[in-house]
Amino acid sequence: MAGGSDAGCWGKLLAGSAGGVRFKEIGGKLIVLFAIFLNGLLYGGTYALLAVGFALVFGVAKIVNMAHTGFYMMSAYLIFIGVSILGYPLIVAALLTVVGAGLIGVIAYRLFLDRIKEHETAVMIVSVGLALLIQELLLLFFGGHYKAIPPFIHGFITISDQQVSYQSILAIVVSAVALFVVWFLLSKTMLGIAIRAAAEDREAASLMGFNVGRISMIIMGISVVLAAVASSVAASIFTIFPTMWLHPLVIVLAAVILGGLGSIKGSVIGALILGFAESIVVLTVPKGGYLGGVVSLCIMIVILMIRPEGLFGISFEEERL
Repeated sequence: MAGGSDAGCWGKLLAGSAGGVRFKEIGGKLIVLFAIFLNGLLYGGTYALLAVGFALVFGVAKIVNMAHTGFYMMSAYLIFIGVSILGYPLIVAALLTVVGAGLIGVIAYRLFLDRIKEHETAVMIVSVGLALLIQELLLLFFGGHYKAIPPFIHGFITISDQQVSYQSILAIVVSAVALFVVWFLLSKTMLGIAIRAAAEDREAASLMGFNVGRISMIIMGISVVLAAVASSVAASIFTIFPTMWLHPLVIVLAAVILGGLGSIKGSVIGALILGFAESIVVLTVPKGGYLGGVVSLCIMIVILMIRPEGLFGISFEEERL
């Protein structure tokens, strides 16, 4: 499926009947702003989870993992298999997916990326190949058909004639909680100290007694867990299909670069900026769902022309958490 079609499907998810905010043509600027705000949180929360995972791997392992959103897509299909084929309750399928995806991420890092991590170009090529491998396997077993997963919570709440699904609210809350957990992990735990030390200076961290290789492997697992969490709450809202990793990858790259390479805070803020920008385009521009990626790239380019290191980056040579 072409990239434009992917973006269009992604773009109309939150405004469609699958579970996002249903935008009614009843007029009123406040209602439009309300829809933009909620959809922006939903877009931005999902993108932020993906961007933080991507930034963590880059900051610690110095790896540009182009397969990151491929794991997001894989997680959505694992949930679909658990619910629709194996008959597990959705919550069980989601929990198993989060744990299983984390383990798969660690294994993939050990088998494919760890050995070549010193060669940036090779890492990018191999990670793209890994994402394409996931895509082709999904196409082989499921075809190119769209799949749907039932929501965790059915029903809507009506606010000023605006219907908001409980699943959308759950997705926003889970994203916020997951981001808080990441902040707490990095700021308040010994593992967080080790992660920050490795991100700041790998050689110095090794001299301090930290096992940088093991930390990198753990970070890879955490990043894929974040992708799986994003997929768990979003899969019930978003349609899943075997090329759904492409559009989020564009947004994640734009968010990480916009916020500043290696900056966790910058990745979150960059993701939220792009999420709200995409929400505005989707809800106010005809066929705006096809323009989300273009708008994100344009915003990134403008910011980089003004501030080349990104909003919160130090410089391209001094990436940080």
